[in-house]
Amino acid sequence: MKANRLVATCIALFALMTGAANAQGVEWRDLSDAQRRLLAPHEQNWAQLDPLRQQQIARGAERWIEMNRRDRAQAQDRFEIWRGMSDEQRAAARQRYQEFRRLPPAERARLIDVYRRYRMMPLDRRIELRQRFRELSPEQRQIIRDRQIRQRPNR
Repeated sequence: MKANRLVATCIALFALMTGAANAQGVEWRDLSDAQRRLLAPHEQNWAQLDPLRQQQIARGAERWIEMNRRDRAQAQDRFEIWRGMSDEQRAAARQRYQEFRRLPPAERARLIDVYRRYRMMPLDRRIELRQRFRELSPEQRQIIRDRQIRQRPNR
């Protein structure tokens, strides 16, 4: 049961991060059987939730149901990291996420590609790059950022 609450809370976190275009709400009876089983701990409060929140949670539950075991484990790991953050760290993460979402699609895709390539590097290489970046002065870091901006296509 504790795992179900963690899953439901994780889904709620996903929902917060994704947002929704309009708020028409979702009736409990309109959820799939799988969604209702997953969200059972929230059934009593479902009708009191904001319609936008209902949509977000329903979408999050659907995504969770469609995830494979590995993706679920990664999502739970991210949720544990989130739970360990201070309010200030969470606010900063939300702000960065909103900034990312406001980027043009091509820029978001480029950043995702850069991050994937970074994650594919051997761990020792990633550690080395992070250390080298930390040792740079603020001015040197800004020069690198500016150079990256100038090198972006279609700017």
